[in-house]
Formats: sequence, structure tokens, C-alpha cells
Amino acid sequence: AYASAIEELEGEGLFEVGNEECHFVHEQIQSAAFELICPDQRDSFRGRIGRILLKRLSPEELEASLFEVVGLLNCAASEITDKDRDELAMMNLKAGIKASENAAFDVAKVYFEIGREVLGPRGWEGDHQTMLDLCSHGANACFLTGDFDTMNALINEALSKDIDTKEKYNVSDIKVRSLFTAGNANESIDAALDFRRQLGLPISEKKPASKFTIIREFIRVKKLLKNKTAEDIANLPILNDERYEMGQRMNQHLATTIYVVEPTMLPLIIFQGITISLKHGLNCSSSNDFAVLGMLLCGPFGKPHEGLEMAKAAELINEKPGMRRNTVNTLFVTQAYCYHWVSPLQDTIDPLLKGYQIGLETGKNEGASWCLIVRSNHLYFIGRPLDSIQKELEATIPVLTQLKQDMSKSNLIIFLMTVKKLRGIDVEAGDKIMDSILATAASTGNLALSALVNMMKLEVFVFFQQWGEAVDLVRKAGDVRLLLLGMFASVRYTFLEALTYLKAAQSTSGWKKRQLKKSAHKTIQIIRGWVKKGNVNVVHHLYILEAELAVLNGKNKMAKEKFNDAIVTSSRNGFVQDKALAHELASAYFRSQGDDNWGDYHIERSRACYQEWGCSEKVQPRSG
Repeated sequence: AYASAIEELEGEGLFEVGNEECHFVHEQIQSAAFELICPDQRDSFRGRIGRILLKRLSPEELEASLFEVVGLLNCAASEITDKDRDELAMMNLKAGIKASENAAFDVAKVYFEIGREVLGPRGWEGDHQTMLDLCSHGANACFLTGDFDTMNALINEALSKDIDTKEKYNVSDIKVRSLFTAGNANESIDAALDFRRQLGLPISEKKPASKFTIIREFIRVKKLLKNKTAEDIANLPILNDERYEMGQRMNQHLATTIYVVEPTMLPLIIFQGITISLKHGLNCSSSNDFAVLGMLLCGPFGKPHEGLEMAKAAELINEKPGMRRNTVNTLFVTQAYCYHWVSPLQDTIDPLLKGYQIGLETGKNEGASWCLIVRSNHLYFIGRPLDSIQKELEATIPVLTQLKQDMSKSNLIIFLMTVKKLRGIDVEAGDKIMDSILATAASTGNLALSALVNMMKLEVFVFFQQWGEAVDLVRKAGDVRLLLLGMFASVRYTFLEALTYLKAAQSTSGWKKRQLKKSAHKTIQIIRGWVKKGNVNVVHHLYILEAELAVLNGKNKMAKEKFNDAIVTSSRNGFVQDKALAHELASAYFRSQGDDNWGDYHIERSRACYQEWGCSEKVQPRSG
């Protein structure tokens, strides 16, 4: 009967039959046929089609048509029997996971919701795994789409159930990430530590770590590493203990959060993770641990070449099968915190953009956002024109808003306000916004954010030659270098701090002068150490500081040589803003020596460089 009907339709030109399928020759024919079905029966009709397809399609065909089949089945969800509910819920779970894998999280969220509705309260009875998966994946989809109310409801529902701690891992993971993203860093830390405690794993006490403790644990890790190369580390066995693996993941979240709240704890968290990897095997979080170990070695421990070996190990781990989950995060850490210690800062720009793109494609919104943020920061530091940076920042901030990355968005706002102030745009409003961010950082305990505000304020004070304000800020800001651990911003701050001490010492005398000179010398020694170890991004910084130190010591010949070296090196390496600063400082020096010809020459060159950079406030007289 069906065959004759198809032949009749084909004969009338309404149907077309191919080798493997048949279809109406025009979509309006199908629409007209559908209209003949009673409206009350259409959902039921769709459901029957879905069940036929479910029964007859091969596994491969079903996978290819999964969304269509599940969509048809869902039309008749209200009509299914209790016997079929589990199957329909599982189909929605599969469809939701497939949509998530394609970064279609809004679509995935709907499938997960329908699956939960199909099961209802009975889903937690007996075999609750499907319901738990629907809640876990649903919470993640809600997190990535910014539906935090539904996300929290799903997390709380799953955590309230009397099930094994390990079964609560996925929702606990989302809870920790979402708290951090929402700016609740301390609550995020507490949640991660609590979950590790429930797993029966050791936890670090939530308090500042002493230097003695950090060094002791570092020595233990060094003994475990035993001079292993990156290849040796990447070839370690795979971790097969689920409890340790969950604990490692929580430590990864802790590392991110601790960094902004209590950075002295960060080494202890990382050493803990490295120890597990070396003793028990690698897992997806191992790449993050070795990348951050690279950051610690490059920065505070002053061993950049050892640090780069650990960064390489992290990248090799990511290339192993099943280990790609942390690709974006590893790329972010290595490019933001490791490679700038020995390679040109501009070499990080393209990889960070790639990290952002990969993050968006894979749903790693947080990692993608941080790649984009650090890329923008580095564009500023390498001296790109301020107008182009302003446009990029103004285009990027709405992207972060869309990605619900409010905490990380503050970082870009700080840079935007700085750029606008240097360009003379909305200066008063910008100052109020910076003060507001500083107040928010203080109230939430975000020490890294406070440090970044102070660092960029010092940047402006130095360019505007406001040395009194600069000295006051340096004295009140605390250890900004520690709080911006490993970032190029910490390197930049070190230079600005030393220059501030030198300029302040030049305008005072006696005991105060000696103290300022001592502070400057201590900081200059840090930068000298970086240059000796291959940091190409601070060579011109060192020349500027050595020139000003020569001025302070009355060594005129050396001052002239070092100013010239600073100008040549900053020009060769593309740091136009520092070339402008070097010319300006040289002008002040020559004028103090009564040499107005060279003073005029350098100030004109300085203005030309500032104009090239787009710093309007340095090209024309400022008001006030």
C-alpha cells in the first residue's frame, strides 16, 4: 500500500525518489499535507515519526539525525509512558551533550531542561545517574550562557542529594568556577577547599604562606623532579585514581583564585599538584600545574630557563591523547607569565589571539577572556598607538560582558581609563572609575586588581612627571610585584618604581636621599638580574635607570651615554612610549646642566614620539 501510494505521488510529480531517500519536490507540498492533520494530533503525529526513526535508524544514522529525532520525540513527551521516560531523558542528555560539544550552549540548555522535566522528581530514585548528568551538564550550560539563577538551582539540587561525594564533583566544579567569575573569590576558595576535604585529600590552610614554607616545599619538589626534561615529564604515566584527579582539578581552580586574593599561597597549591603528577601520574590538570610552575620559576624564583622547560612540559602534556582540555589555559599561562622573560613581548600577541579563538570554539570562556585581556595589556606595553588600543578595548569590553566575565572585565577598564587619560579624554570621569574599581577591589579582597590599578596610576604619574604623587603611591601600594606575580605588568612596575625613587632622590638631600637611593639601587639590581638572564624587554629600562643613577651621582659622561643607549634600544625594540620618556628625561638633564640646545632637541624628539604614540596630553599643554 505504501509503495503504490509513493508511486502514485511520484507519477503526479509531487514526490521524488532517490537511491536512499524520497521527499516532496516542493516544501509547500509537505506543509499542505501537514495542514490536513488535526491540530490536536500534530504533536502526537510528530512523536510517532520520532519513534519510528528511533527504531529503524542505525546507530550511525541516529547520531547524524540526533537533534531531529529528539525534537520529534519531545513533541509528544507528555504522552509517553513511565516505561519510556528514561529513554527519552537519555536521548535529551545525548542531544544536549552533542550541542555543548559544538558550543551551542543555549540549545543544549533546552535539551537538558526537557530531560529533567521528563524524569521529574522520580529521576533521583533508584538509578539517579541520568538525572545527575542532566543537572551537571545543565548547570554548565547555564553557567556559560549567563543563566546563573537556573545554574544555582541545579547545583543546589544536586548537592542536596544523599549521594557519594565523587558524584557531586561536576556540580562542585561549576560552583567553584561560577563563584570566581561572579567576583566571589573567597567563597570560591572555600568551596574548592571544602570539596577537597570531603574527598579526604590534604588542603592548604587559607592564610599567607611564609618564605620558609615556600622554600621548603620548593626543595621537596626539586628533589622529585630530579632534573627531568620536558619530554621526561610528558612521558610520565597517566593518573588512574579518580579521587586524586578530582582533587587536582579543584587545585587548578584554587590556583586561579588564590592568585588574586593571597598570592603567597599559590606556590603551595602548585607544588601540591606537581607532587601528585610526579608520584601518581599525569591528568588534564597537570599541564596547568607545570605551566604555573614555569611562571614561578621565571618570575619570583629567578630561573627563567628552568621555567621555560616547565612551560614546554605543559605544552607537551596538552598534546597527549585526552589531555587537550587545558590547552587554552596552558597557552594563557605560558604566554602571559613565562615567555616574556626571555622573548620579545610582541611575540605573545598572535598566540594569545589564537588562545582566545580556541577558547570561544570550545566553550572555555574564562580562558578565552583572559587571553584577550592579556593580549590587550601587551599591546599597550609594546607601544602600539593609543587610539588603536582604545578602539580595541572599547570593542573587547562588550565581548566580556556577553561572556559574563565581569571580574576580568575590570582589568580592561583599568587600561581603557589609562589610555583615555593619556589621550586627554574624559579624564575626570576616568579618575572616578579607577577609584571605584580600587574600592571594589578592597571590599572583595582582590589584591591583584588593587595592584593593577596602582600600577597603571604610577604609569600615568611617571609619564606626567608627577614625582611627588608617584613616591606617595609607591609607599602606599605595598608589594605590587608580588601581587602581579610573573606578569609583564610586574616587570613594568619594577622599572617605574626604581625611576620614581631616583627622581625623588634627585630632589632631596641628606638621610632621605640616601634611603631613596638605596631603595632605587635594590630595585635596579633586580632589573640587572633579569637582563643578565636574557630579558630583552627591559634592556632599555635598565639604560634609563642607569642614566638617572648617573645623574644622581654627578657622573655626566655616563649619564649622556646611558640616555643615548636608552633612546637607541627603545627605538630598535619598538617601545615608542619609552623612547619618548627617555628623550624627555634627557632633555631635563641637559637643561639642568645649562645646555638648552640639547635640551630643546630632546624635548622636540620626545614630543614627536609622544605624538606617534598618540599621547595627546604630552604633545600639548595640559590644563590644571
